[in-house]
Amino acid sequence: MDQYVIKPWDNPEATGNKPVNWDLQVPPEIDALAEQVMTHYDMSVSERTLITSKPDKGGAIWRIQTNKGPRSLKLLHRAPARSLFSVGAQAYIRQQGGRVPELIPAKDGKLFVESGGKLWIVTEWVEPLTPATKIDLAGAQQLCYGLGEFHRYSKGYVPPQGAKNASRLHKWPNYYRKVAKKIGWLREVAKVYNDIPASQAILSVVDEFERQAWDALQKLNESPYRHMVAMGEPYWGLVHQDYGWSNGQMGPGGLWVIDLDGVAYDLPFRDLRKLITSTMDDMGVWDITWMRGMIEAYHEANPLSAESFDVLLIDMALPNEFYKHLKEIFYDPVTFLSTGGVEAIQQRIVAADQSKWQALAELAKDRAKYKAENYEQLAALRQPSRPARESVPDADKWVLQQPAQAEMQPESAMEGKRDMAAVPEPLAQGKQRAAEEPAVATKQGKQRAAEEPAVATKQGKQRAAEEPAVAMKQGKRRAAEEPAVATKVKEPVGAAPSEAEAKEPAVSLVPVVRDKVRIKLKAADAKRVYRKRVRVVKRDESRPQKKRKPVKAVRSVSRRKPEKARTTKRKSIQTPRKTITRKLTQSASQAAKRRAKQKSKTGVVKLKKLARRAASTVKVKRKQQKSSASAKRTVKVKKKAVKN
Repeated sequence: MDQYVIKPWDNPEATGNKPVNWDLQVPPEIDALAEQVMTHYDMSVSERTLITSKPDKGGAIWRIQTNKGPRSLKLLHRAPARSLFSVGAQAYIRQQGGRVPELIPAKDGKLFVESGGKLWIVTEWVEPLTPATKIDLAGAQQLCYGLGEFHRYSKGYVPPQGAKNASRLHKWPNYYRKVAKKIGWLREVAKVYNDIPASQAILSVVDEFERQAWDALQKLNESPYRHMVAMGEPYWGLVHQDYGWSNGQMGPGGLWVIDLDGVAYDLPFRDLRKLITSTMDDMGVWDITWMRGMIEAYHEANPLSAESFDVLLIDMALPNEFYKHLKEIFYDPVTFLSTGGVEAIQQRIVAADQSKWQALAELAKDRAKYKAENYEQLAALRQPSRPARESVPDADKWVLQQPAQAEMQPESAMEGKRDMAAVPEPLAQGKQRAAEEPAVATKQGKQRAAEEPAVATKQGKQRAAEEPAVAMKQGKRRAAEEPAVATKVKEPVGAAPSEAEAKEPAVSLVPVVRDKVRIKLKAADAKRVYRKRVRVVKRDESRPQKKRKPVKAVRSVSRRKPEKARTTKRKSIQTPRKTITRKLTQSASQAAKRRAKQKSKTGVVKLKKLARRAASTVKVKRKQQKSSASAKRTVKVKKKAVKN
């Protein structure tokens, strides 16, 4: 049972072909884990009743009857590190005097038990709890006052070591931008499904709400928001994120806040904005009396500054309700647009929006009631370091278990493995080899890359002494053959191939550096034949055209850089084989014609012409070598004859 990993059980794998109502029960494995978790607490349980089940997320709440009174057993559906953040927050708020359920410590002193890859907590069962009334303003004010108390007690909280920091404090601009963009996407979806009547209703109002979203973003950027968030996360405290009429209920001593497993850092009045806008949406009209009364009740428990009041109005100006009700269209457009309720929702939102702006304009006149704070100056004077981790006593001892088995991995990792299993076998084998070979391939590649430059340089020099045409032909053939060789996999020495590898041809996905170096070197050999001649052509083209007397030009055919033409004879240049000299004379007019002809051709034609010229040069060189050799022999014979 210790190896069982809790996952959402509202899926075909858990239910099978038999339909199950998971709202009234949990899988037997979860029941077994619950019994095991309760043994970690100093209590004897006589009865356990399921109160709430979250099959789509993997959470549940039980009411347990113990020898120490009624208590609550809760399975937190989030990741352990994220749940640790909320457990520490609940303990801290309770410690500060907030009305939240008290956490019962386990036998080891921790306020939680980790089992099945999730955190379990046991809290006191607060009773009686009754929801605040929704029919009058007094109930809404009680809810807002309790929210203000919750926010005030959460200030200064620092999560335990190892907890995942949950913060939305710096994400407001990105959220506004997302809302504006997705409202624009609504237009495109409605255009695609314009044959459905509900699409025309969306197209008639989407432009106005998109403009409101972009205007709200511009106002947020111009507000003191960035100076406010610079004060730091503990300064502002926590938000509930799911606060409403069900999670805030009247109990002993006042309003109690429950279900704190989703708390996070944020500007605290974000919860107040959600409560106000949802209430106005339910009423169908923006009532200035209710809005002012709810803000004043909150301000009495947790004072607002003038800057906070400004940002609160900007947040209410964002078309939150329009986006909240219509964003489901992106999951299944046809079903959403065909249900028939879209037009009614759109009409209700548009009708309420007509009174919204008048109410916000009237509410903006109350800014003078709130004290202004210079957050820019306060943020500059504030210490940048975070306070010490002293929020919850003995929180440093809360060490989470390290998942050492595959079953303990997160759901996202398991989904990745399932996706890998669905990949075709050859591709999966290729990915597996790519994961195993990098170290070996990198080491072998470095070794070969270090050994080959010297050999490649020596071979390059040897080829440079050979005929240009032959070198170019061989270089092209090697460059064409090399990619096929480069794709072969070099297996580590001594590694035995598996059965799957014996059936399927091995394809390496690791880039081998040495093959690329070899291709480049051999391609360079093919070009080395005419590379210097290209420089000669470019040099001649860059020279100014001047009329001059015909001169004798001597051109070198060796591998050295050509020298400038001169009228006097020069010494013969020593080549790797024999001394070769060639005297070419041409008039200035002929040279001008040749340059003009070369300029008119493209680079590709020039290279082809130079290649042909190199081939003809080889023939001329061979004839000159034979003639010069015979001439030398004749001279030697004559000298010997003269001596004799």
